[in-house]
Amino acid sequence: MPASTRPSTGPRPRERAPHLGPERRRPQVLDAALTIAVREGIGAVTIGSVASEMGVTRPVVYACFSDRVEMVEALLDREVPLLVAGVLDALHSSGGAADSEQAFVIGFRALLATVTASPDTWRLVFSGEPDLAVAERFRAARAHVTEQTTAWIAPAMELWWQTPDLDRKLPVLIELFLASCESAVRSVLEESNDWGPDDLGEFVGRAVHRAFKDA
Repeated sequence: MPASTRPSTGPRPRERAPHLGPERRRPQVLDAALTIAVREGIGAVTIGSVASEMGVTRPVVYACFSDRVEMVEALLDREVPLLVAGVLDALHSSGGAADSEQAFVIGFRALLATVTASPDTWRLVFSGEPDLAVAERFRAARAHVTEQTTAWIAPAMELWWQTPDLDRKLPVLIELFLASCESAVRSVLEESNDWGPDDLGEFVGRAVHRAFKDA
């Protein structure tokens, strides 16, 4: 048999990834990093694990990010603002509600619709404790949400119920509100969950409304 037609018995060379260039490749790298972070935790996100997830060599990933730290920071820079914007957009969506209970229901429904549209972004925070190296980022984001939520809810409580001793009660009520948001998000992300975002949003919204109204 001529050498040119003789079948090869050695290992097949690894196929090279299509050349996209770092700018076009970075979103794919971050998508792979997010997949690993949700599945195994942020600590599992490395240059090597991302390369394996993408089916490329490490130099392809290094062309996008100089090291793991830069890659994880870029992932958080992309995902954390989405979380904050989702919460604040849901909060503000209730501004045109006809009554106080409807406002709570609309807000929680909007929040859970955002979660179900981008579940992995939310699982990055809510499916286990964040890595210590990035925990401060999540604390800062929560502090910002707390500040904005307080500024939105305090005038509404004055308008709707003239809540007595509001300055003293408000920090507790805001913490209750945020804890309820987190609980609702965790519930809708559970694989065993059989609630839709509208049904769960209405259930939680009505329950939280009662707590605020009775305060």
